[in-house]
Amino acid sequence: MRNFWIIAFHTYLNRLLTKTFLFTTIITLLFVLFFMNMDRLFMMFESDAESEMTQIVVVDETNKMYALLEEQMAPFSERLQLINSQESSEQAKQDITDGIYDAALVISNDEDQNIRGMYFSDSLTQTFAPRQLEQALQHIKETQKTVELGLSEAELEQIYTPIAFDLSTVSEGAKSEDEIMQAQSIVYILLFIIYISVLIFGNMIATEIATEKSSRVMEILVSSVSPITQMFGKIVGIGLLALTQYGILFLVGLGNILLRSSGSSEEGELLSDLINQNIPLNLIGYAIVFFILGYFLYATLAATLGSLVSRIEDVNQMLGPVNFLVIGAFFIAMFGLNAPESTIVTISSYIPFFAPMLMFLRVGILNIPIWEVALSIGILVATIILLAMIGARIFKGGVLMYGKSSILKDIKKALQLSRNEK
Repeated sequence: MRNFWIIAFHTYLNRLLTKTFLFTTIITLLFVLFFMNMDRLFMMFESDAESEMTQIVVVDETNKMYALLEEQMAPFSERLQLINSQESSEQAKQDITDGIYDAALVISNDEDQNIRGMYFSDSLTQTFAPRQLEQALQHIKETQKTVELGLSEAELEQIYTPIAFDLSTVSEGAKSEDEIMQAQSIVYILLFIIYISVLIFGNMIATEIATEKSSRVMEILVSSVSPITQMFGKIVGIGLLALTQYGILFLVGLGNILLRSSGSSEEGELLSDLINQNIPLNLIGYAIVFFILGYFLYATLAATLGSLVSRIEDVNQMLGPVNFLVIGAFFIAMFGLNAPESTIVTISSYIPFFAPMLMFLRVGILNIPIWEVALSIGILVATIILLAMIGARIFKGGVLMYGKSSILKDIKKALQLSRNEK
C-alpha cells in the first residue's frame, strides 16, 4: 500500500507543477470567468455604433403616425434621435448614402390599412434601433385596433393574458416538472464533466505512462512494484489532479458569483434562489458514485492502452477506441435528456461503457426501481475489476514492448510477455 501512495502522490505532484497543467488551468479559468461575465463584458466593450446617438429620419406617409411614434420611443431618446421629414423615401435613402442620417424609417399603410414600416440603413448589423421601432409600431397598431373595436385596455389585457397550463402526473412517486428540470440541469453538468475528464485526463494517464516508458524508467518500476499497484497509483494520482483542477474552478466560479451578487440585488436574489433549491441528496450521491466509477473504468482502459505505446505521439491513435466510446455515450445521453424512457437509453444504461452517463441520466430524471441502479453499478464494478485484472497483465508485458503500435497485436504480445515473466 505504501508503494501505491508513493506512485500516486509522485504522479500528482509531478503533473501539478508542470507548465502544461498551469497553462490549461489558467486558460480554463479565463474561459469560465468570461462565460460567467459575458453580459457585463459586452456592455463594457459595447461598440461605438450602439453607444452613440443614432439619427433616424422618419418619412410618415400616413401623416398621423410620427407623434405617436415619438411618444413610444421617448424612453430611448438618449440613443435614438427621430427626425420628422416631409421628403420622399428615395431622398431619405440618398441622405443615408450621403452620411446625413444614420437610418430612415418609412411609415405607410398596406392594402388592409394596417401599419407598415420599412427601415433603411447602410448596415443591418446594428439591431437595437429597428427592433425598438418595430415594437413601437406594433404597440401603436394594437392601440388603434383596440379603439376601432371598442375594447378597453382591461379587455385587451385579458385577451393577451397567457392561459394557465399545468403539468402533473397520475403515477405515485413520479417527479414533478420542476424536479425534472432541476435533475436535467445536474445530469447535463455531470455528463459534460465525465466527457471532458475522460478525454483530457485519460489522455494524460496514457501520456504519463508512455513518457516513463520512453525514458526506460518503467522497466525499473515493474521489477520493484506490481503492475496493478503501479497502474492504479497513476490512475489515482491523475484523479487527484483532476479534483484539484475542478476544485480551483469551483472556488473561482463561486467567488465570482458571490462578488456579483454583493453588488446587485437582482443577482443576489438569484443566488439566494439557487442556494434554497432542495437538491435531493440521493441525486448528489449517485452523481459522485457514477463519476468515480466512470473515471476508473475509462482510466483503466487508458492506462492499459498507454502501456502499449512506446512513443508519446502514438498516444492519441491508441486511445481512439476509448474516445469513440465516451463520445458515443455522450451523444446517446444528449438524446436521452429529452427521451429518457426510450429503449436505446434503457439498454445502454446497463452497458458498462455507457452506464456512468446513461444510468445516472435515468436515475436523475425518472423514478426507477433501486434494483436497476444496483444492477448497473454491479456490472460497472465487475467490469472495472475484470479490466484491472486483464489490464495489469497487459500493463506488465506492454511496458517492456517497444516499436510500432498496433492494438490487437500488441495486446496479444503483451499477454504473452506477461506469462513468460511469471
